[in-house]
Amino acid sequence: MDARVINALERGGVVDITTTGRKTGAPRRIEIYFHHFDGDYYITGRPGHKRDWMANLIANPEFTLHLKRGVQTDLPASATEITTPEERERVLFRILTESWNTDPAQARSDLPRWVKGAPLVRFSLT
Repeated sequence: MDARVINALERGGVVDITTTGRKTGAPRRIEIYFHHFDGDYYITGRPGHKRDWMANLIANPEFTLHLKRGVQTDLPASATEITTPEERERVLFRILTESWNTDPAQARSDLPRWVKGAPLVRFSLT
């Protein structure tokens, strides 16, 4: 893989993803933020709202990651929902504090709501 692509993946950031619609089978493209920690890639969203992208990935985990800032390329990927509370807590705390610069005390206070209600997947490039 090209070094520029690897660097973009290691930074995380804003990308588009194209999922397959769970009901229609049609491609669905959205802009979203992804995170990279210790060799793993994650996508999440704020708690409290159902997300079509999450339902689509549960129904069909294969999707396309579209890098678009600085480096433009399309990468095939596959997602796995993270469901265990301990892992959700660990990953979401890192996202809140490291990616989104939330104060750790505030992140700990908000974490139960995030663990209970935020969509969260780990993905790998295929």
